[in-house]
Amino acid sequence: MKATSQSKRLILSVLAVVVGAFMIAVAPFLIQTSLERVVAALVKISAEKPAYASGILLFSYIFPLYRGLIFIGGIVLILLARPIYTGEEWTYPVALLASAFPSAGGMLLFMPYVSFIDGYPVPMTVSMVGLAFFWSLILLRNVDKWIKWGQFLALTFSGMLSTHAVITGTGNLRTLLTRPDKPFYDGLGWWILSWSQPIQWICVILLFIAIYKIAERKHSGWWLGLISVTSLVAIDVPMQVIRLVIAKSTAWDYSYGLPMIIGLFFVLLHPKFKKALIHEEECCCKDKE
Repeated sequence: MKATSQSKRLILSVLAVVVGAFMIAVAPFLIQTSLERVVAALVKISAEKPAYASGILLFSYIFPLYRGLIFIGGIVLILLARPIYTGEEWTYPVALLASAFPSAGGMLLFMPYVSFIDGYPVPMTVSMVGLAFFWSLILLRNVDKWIKWGQFLALTFSGMLSTHAVITGTGNLRTLLTRPDKPFYDGLGWWILSWSQPIQWICVILLFIAIYKIAERKHSGWWLGLISVTSLVAIDVPMQVIRLVIAKSTAWDYSYGLPMIIGLFFVLLHPKFKKALIHEEECCCKDKE
């Protein structure tokens, strides 16, 4: 960060305080408002379609969970404002992870909102504010262009993919909770849902860790990204086929993540981007081994 000009570091430190304050003092109220509206809509819908009732329980846990992550992330950003200004390099991955919570979390909360409620999607504000810092931190740093754009693409795709994975996993669980033959699983169409659900959520955790490690330019970050995206394509593709062919579903939900999957694969496997994503010293050490 010391290679980045003082004026840019000042901008980033001010942004850290502003965005952090938003995450602490504004985002929780926006999320609560969104939760109230989503639950109210689901109560009405579930009266006619009982299968949607499970969403009330799930969203009542997921919204507060992400609100907690966003709140703590806001604390982190405010505390990091001064070391960001002084150019402490270690602040970069920490601040990126902290701002990934509202960026990805806001988008997650956005999906059920637009599914059931008309008008402006309130959670989008949370996501946009988080992204404002997330992208600024990446793009304002004075680093090699391959590092900058490699990280921009890899970290953005990782965040987007984590959102898709948690949405898919939540959808899997919502459907499983209202399956007609509960507690049994009537055939492959239901089995695959129970296989997919934990994989999706595990990959979310791996992707958040990957964001931190890729920002550090660690070899482990590259591998975590590759493991996550490979795991998701390995479950999502057969999941989509089985749901369409065997379960007779008309939903294409599991294919929506393919553009992000392809994008992340491209960045991770492109030779120049791969070299940029891993610190030169680590590459040299690997070569010597």
